[in-house]
Amino acid sequence: MRLPQQLLRRRPDAHKGDFGHIFILAGCERFSGAAVLCAQATLRSGAGLVTLGIPKGLNNALIKIKPKEAMTLPLEQTKEGTLSLVAYKKIKNFCKDIDILVIGPGLGRNKSTQSLVRKVIAKINKSMVIDADGLFALAGHLNLLRHTQYAIRNTILTPHPGEMAKLLGTSIDKVQKNRKEIACKFAKEYKVILVLKGHNTIVADDKGNLYINKTGNPGMATAGSGDVLTGMMGAFLAQGLDGFSAARYAVYLHGLAGDLAAKEKTQISMIASDIIEKIPEAIKRCS
Repeated sequence: MRLPQQLLRRRPDAHKGDFGHIFILAGCERFSGAAVLCAQATLRSGAGLVTLGIPKGLNNALIKIKPKEAMTLPLEQTKEGTLSLVAYKKIKNFCKDIDILVIGPGLGRNKSTQSLVRKVIAKINKSMVIDADGLFALAGHLNLLRHTQYAIRNTILTPHPGEMAKLLGTSIDKVQKNRKEIACKFAKEYKVILVLKGHNTIVADDKGNLYINKTGNPGMATAGSGDVLTGMMGAFLAQGLDGFSAARYAVYLHGLAGDLAAKEKTQISMIASDIIEKIPEAIKRCS
């Protein structure tokens, strides 16, 4: 697959603002690594600016392990060390100066955090990538995707089969036996881009576009791999691709990077960081 010139060529007078500012709401006391992996992948995939919105109690520790290029925005937290609903006002104000919102990696499932996620999805007018615990917050509240305060465009949801089953109130087995049909129907019904992860990941949108991915391998079934993919999608959205294209190219390159990593590390020894390391080579091969 050849990448679009939009990703490959940059004007001589370009500056970081031209490639988007991505705000990633991620991480909690237990799952801080998810935020770091997502930020690393976002930067490696061409984003101009990245800010991590994290629980304030994590800030000092995260500064030591996050990418040097990523900024942080410490936010109000719950007693469990997750983002609190009280943080909404600060998030809303900060979103005036960003381009893309990524929600979910490692957020945790505290009730206040889940309420925050739903409020952000409903009321903030930005293109979004919703993953992991962001998807968990939508279970039982899918009408938020239809009845947002704003006409949110380029909303990408990235469930694995278990998360898809949770969203639909069905079994994983049923999802796996009807992957294409379920992805297409969901995308059309809720006017989103649906990325149903797994072997031969499916990307579908509400206009009838469909892509079935052929890159990737079982070694990518490892902690943090989904956080990497989410960051890549956010980066491609920030660089001006439409939602379907951003998801399609991210899925393909993520799988290709995983294939390159497997050749070097083996499938059994691969970790998510290995996938990030191979993103530049994957991009080269598609340019």
